[in-house]
Amino acid sequence: MRDIITIGDAMIAFTPSKTGPMKFVDSFKRNIGGAELNVAIGCARLGLNAGWISRLGNDEFGKYIRNFARGEGIDVSEVELVDGYPTSLNFKEIMEDGSVRTFYYRDRSPTLTMSPVDLRGDYFKQAKILHVTGVFPAITEQNLAIIRAAIKLAKENNVKIVLDPNIRLKLWGKEKARDVLISFLPDVDILLAGEEELEIMFNESDPHEVVEICHPYDMEYIVIKQGENGSIGYHNGEFVKANPIPPAKVVDTVGAGDGFDSGFIYGYLNGWSLDKTLHFANTIGSMVVSVVGDNEGLPYLEDVQMHLGELERIER
Repeated sequence: MRDIITIGDAMIAFTPSKTGPMKFVDSFKRNIGGAELNVAIGCARLGLNAGWISRLGNDEFGKYIRNFARGEGIDVSEVELVDGYPTSLNFKEIMEDGSVRTFYYRDRSPTLTMSPVDLRGDYFKQAKILHVTGVFPAITEQNLAIIRAAIKLAKENNVKIVLDPNIRLKLWGKEKARDVLISFLPDVDILLAGEEELEIMFNESDPHEVVEICHPYDMEYIVIKQGENGSIGYHNGEFVKANPIPPAKVVDTVGAGDGFDSGFIYGYLNGWSLDKTLHFANTIGSMVVSVVGDNEGLPYLEDVQMHLGELERIER
């Protein structure tokens, strides 16, 4: 039984060797990126059984990503290497304050070779959660059909749907993003969204207004990620505010939301209270921004427990 499965493109992410405008950076370090894969990595490091559905180029980068994911303990049986489509790339620009801009090179993503018929019902039947984001359907219209088919399979097999809008305005416009993401909501059990994303979707980010807007969808949890201000969750008619966990230093904000998602999913699957789950997820988000890289900062369970003071760290 898999705790979580997710679907999405993955990329080689080139991280700059120094901060500042990318045009003045002359060297980069090769890393791995992709929102959906990041969540799978985050969940696997926490000890969950994670699976990832994707396509990669049959090239050195594609083989590297697949091997890396497998090494993290992620099931990659639904990941194929395809000829004629280069593995996607992105380059990051990191400024001194930790803010990031990303430049994508994914016009011929290997995921273009996927279609809804490639999704196996048996794979979904073995899962507890399907995690989807707004990134994959934003790449091509074809991917939208794949996500809709995945959601349908999940609902048929009583798999919970977790949606992180994860809106990338470099991939699609606000109106298209709003229409597509709202169309998913009738099937969503858990919504994990940032304030800016809620503004795009609903023209509103006030927690009470958001809950009112989402009331017809009968979601189990509605969670608003507030970055440096923590998070707010709604469940069974009650709001819970979780205070932020100040990071040691903000060096790279990429992956913080994915880390939060992983932490929330872990707490949810373990039957924790909303308060405890949000605190755990906030802690992971804080830990992620202290490390450069898309997923390098995603912690293992014992790292989070030590950060929370639940385990003692013995240095020598």
